[in-house]
Amino acid sequence: MNSQGHTKQQSTIWQDEATRLAYAELANVFYAREIPGLSAEPDLDRLQRRLSSLPYYVERAATHIVLGEVPLELDSHNGCWLAKQRKCPQWHCNEAKAYYTTHASVGLVVPVMVIDSGITCVYLDTLDQTRDGRWHCNQFGWFDCSGNAIDEDQAVGLPATRYLLKPSKALMTAACCGHRWHYHKILPPRTLGLREMLLASSVNWANVRKKQQRK
Repeated sequence: MNSQGHTKQQSTIWQDEATRLAYAELANVFYAREIPGLSAEPDLDRLQRRLSSLPYYVERAATHIVLGEVPLELDSHNGCWLAKQRKCPQWHCNEAKAYYTTHASVGLVVPVMVIDSGITCVYLDTLDQTRDGRWHCNQFGWFDCSGNAIDEDQAVGLPATRYLLKPSKALMTAACCGHRWHYHKILPPRTLGLREMLLASSVNWANVRKKQQRK
């Protein structure tokens, strides 16, 4: 589709009342979610930069979510994705190694499992570099080719127990919906920040093991 056709399509979408309402609800909940965290920022210059950029990221996240193609139920009033929660995921060393040594690529959205005090969560992250058979995630640091976290990252405050998992629709769904488990007991979901909500719209849901091709 050419740029003129794409613009016309977007314009037609925004004429839909339900779409406009969902956008407004998402923007409101994102502001309400992000602003309290800014009040704890001790660096005044950094606070001003974050406040200045907040409208851009809120608008970008809300737009990408409303116009995206995430195959999950959207609760725009609460700013979250909804899906049935399944059993607690596991890290399979050989499965992860087979994938990350041959098929992964920089820019891919991936699931990272974090275990803290018996609570397991799956987060969305992106592969931003690779070196000597290792992979680096934008938020969760370095992993070896089997998905095991590399200890050097503990020095910068990252959780010690974390695993890079082979992408699957079930894992990406769990991450998007904030699913959590205490050992094998289901817990209420965690709330996703702007970054992860936006990453959900960057997942190639037709094939989660390959990057989304931008139009």
